[in-house]
Amino acid sequence: MSDFLSGLMRFRRGPWEMVATILIALGVFMLMQPFVLWAFTYSFIVTLIGTVMFIVVSHFPE
Repeated sequence: MSDFLSGLMRFRRGPWEMVATILIALGVFMLMQPFVLWAFTYSFIVTLIGTVMFIVVSHFPE
């Protein structure tokens, strides 16, 4: 856990890609669930933020 947090603080690729991937998965889940309207409403923006974040952090050092 401390490696993950220190990787986030030092802008390393691995932990930030994991956060971006979780955001993308969360956005897709929000899009496919039929129960909560606000989650469906914000699903596209969450997926978009995760995708842009993944593109940006793929340029971070290992």
